[in-house]
Amino acid sequence: MNTANKLTMVRVALIPVFLVLLYIDFEFILFGLRITNNYLALAVFCIAALTDIADGVVARKRNQITDFGKFMDPLADKVLTFAAMLWFTEIGIMPAWLVLIVIIREFMVTGMRLVAVAKGRVIAATMSGKIKTVVTMICLIIMFLPITQWMQIVCWVLIGVTTVVSGVEYFIKNRDIMKLDM
Repeated sequence: MNTANKLTMVRVALIPVFLVLLYIDFEFILFGLRITNNYLALAVFCIAALTDIADGVVARKRNQITDFGKFMDPLADKVLTFAAMLWFTEIGIMPAWLVLIVIIREFMVTGMRLVAVAKGRVIAATMSGKIKTVVTMICLIIMFLPITQWMQIVCWVLIGVTTVVSGVEYFIKNRDIMKLDM
């Protein structure tokens, strides 16, 4: 397994660690700092997000782009972000409708990609899709911190707008793929 794929697998392995840390309530003092399960979960989330950046850089730089990576990298991203969003929904700081918009967009883009593959085409990630991923990760990181409700709403808007804009762009650029075969 190449380095890029190993980084993806590290991200996959960190997802259950992230979830366990979210749901096991604890705190301790280390070098005078109050450490809680939420801050450790945030650290794991940040490490997982950084492996996403690192595996992309490594894959392109070392020409390690593989079918496994093309499949597993976006899947790992989706599971990691959905895990955080669903937890935020559960604790009442993210509305379920926003998570639903994100999930619908991801299913629709994935479905379109599957149709494209069946027709012998590959739909590459767009710049707006990459921006959506970065904005979502940054906003989720911010939402782990003690922020005001106003800042939470700013994060919701940023996640929602980038999600919708990138989804619309995928469909406009690839509308020919979705034409019905008669």
